[in-house]
Amino acid sequence: MSVLVYIELDGGKIKKSSMEATAYAAAYAKSAGSSVTALALGLADSAELASLGEYGASKVLHLNNAQLDKFDAQVVTKLIADAVAAEGASVVVMSHNYAGKHISGRLSARINAGMVAGANGLPDTTNGFVVKKGCFSGKGFGYFNITSDKKILSIAPNSFTVEKVGGTASVEAFSAEVPANKITVNKQDKMEGGIPLTEAELVVSAGRGLKGPENWGMVEDMAGILGAATACSRPVSDIGWRPHHEHVGQTGIAIAPNLYIAIGISGAIQHLAGVNQSKTIVVINKDPEAPFFKAADYGIVGDAFEVIPQLNEALKNHKANN
Repeated sequence: MSVLVYIELDGGKIKKSSMEATAYAAAYAKSAGSSVTALALGLADSAELASLGEYGASKVLHLNNAQLDKFDAQVVTKLIADAVAAEGASVVVMSHNYAGKHISGRLSARINAGMVAGANGLPDTTNGFVVKKGCFSGKGFGYFNITSDKKILSIAPNSFTVEKVGGTASVEAFSAEVPANKITVNKQDKMEGGIPLTEAELVVSAGRGLKGPENWGMVEDMAGILGAATACSRPVSDIGWRPHHEHVGQTGIAIAPNLYIAIGISGAIQHLAGVNQSKTIVVINKDPEAPFFKAADYGIVGDAFEVIPQLNEALKNHKANN
């Protein structure tokens, strides 16, 4: 089965989530005796796109159009469908993020394809085309068999290891009619510096236990030492201590980093639903009965204002000596 992977660009650079999707597509294609074609929409140079070969893509189709730098799900869906038809692709892979969630359902209807959203395992083709994904806010797993000729998989963030396999992909111009955007973007505020939560492998998060925004310095210090992104619980963003783009949880951003450190967060079910796919969870809370400890891999019962400065100092010393 030929595989097409949708590549997201940000300022002409390939997003980490798309590198992960490419590596996933390549791992499946190898098992199926097929190859991976990537589709990139928007402005980017050929050298950047050719680097997708390092993650397993053999060819990149590029529609170099400035209009496509402004995301419109309906336009992108149409162009992916065009690429599927041009390449005869039977499997489409993309990231299960903001863009993927908006595209995958539309594309499924457009090309009459079965879909699994948020897959976190490679397809098992020994008896059909069975894909694993998390269910019930991460409390369990489901296995779904896609029986349609065409198949769409969106990959849960940080669920598949990005490994470079070496190689350079050929880059070809992709010709397709680009319809006018149906969505007008009047203003776009982008985070300056730092690591986007959806791309972060390490996240340091804090809640109302920090008592006020003036105490966030030690959280930012820890994030800086670890090279991590910062996050917060919903009440913290609601009262304006931290920006809303840092809110993680069921009603905020769902993340799955390799390490999630929660400081002064009780661990309400709504928060846990957005972070329980993290590979390792460390909880720091002075309340030994905080619900978050039940979900934690490691826990520290103590006052954050005493624990965090000591941890930061220990991390600095470790980093200096290694």
